[in-house]
Amino acid sequence: MLDTAIQIDNVHVDYPIAGQAARSVLDGISLQIESGEFVAIVGETGCGKSTLLRLILGEEKPTRGRLLVNGCERWQPDRHCGYVPQKYSLFPDKTVLDNVTFGPEVTAFGAWSGLRWIRPLQMRRFREEALRYLRHTGLDESDARKYPYQLSGGMQQRVAIAQALIMKPPILLMDEAFSALDPATRTGMQRLIKKLWRESGATVVFVTHNTREAVCLGTRVIALAKNGDENRGSSIALDLGVPDLDFDSEEIDIGKLVREVDRATVRERPLVYN
Repeated sequence: MLDTAIQIDNVHVDYPIAGQAARSVLDGISLQIESGEFVAIVGETGCGKSTLLRLILGEEKPTRGRLLVNGCERWQPDRHCGYVPQKYSLFPDKTVLDNVTFGPEVTAFGAWSGLRWIRPLQMRRFREEALRYLRHTGLDESDARKYPYQLSGGMQQRVAIAQALIMKPPILLMDEAFSALDPATRTGMQRLIKKLWRESGATVVFVTHNTREAVCLGTRVIALAKNGDENRGSSIALDLGVPDLDFDSEEIDIGKLVREVDRATVRERPLVYN
């Protein structure tokens, strides 16, 4: 029997606007994500994809409704959810290795992380583990000694993924994580993240505006869309289980799914007669 990793019950998100009615972003989202799923969330720009991800992360709270991660309501970000943003946020004054070991150090030493020299065995273990994750993402020991400014965008994104994975989160959240990469680098990162997901068994929630990417990576695709009423936010237009595809699958199979998802992301708007 599968365990539920994320439970979203009738969630609404409204943003207040001074002197105006609140703007509805999400309108009655209900969704259950099981442990080990790879869920891709798609939709037009501004439909609330990233808002939904921030709710799961615990950075935002629903206006109404309830959201549970591993059976508990979300109050703030924690170790249950790793997060890879669109714009990787590495410490510019730390080496790649120190960037990746930062999370485990803070967890182990807390406010006394500056005194890590007093725990050499633990620090050595963190560094060995960080090197394993860096190699896992396609980097090597020579890259570990570099600073972020010495890396390409794709290499920095690999470091950001290693940062998230070393914390061993049961849930990995990725927000347009590959959108700023060049096509060749993006293809490599897509293949990498699917490989890492298969090996780790983590639950992945992956926000993207690229439908082809969604159907090739996900085991399930969720399409968000407005319902035609501009005063209401987005709801779930499609919840589609996806067969085990990859980027080398038959184009006819990929294309059929892409068209089905694309049709759902743009809902009919009511005609307005003057």
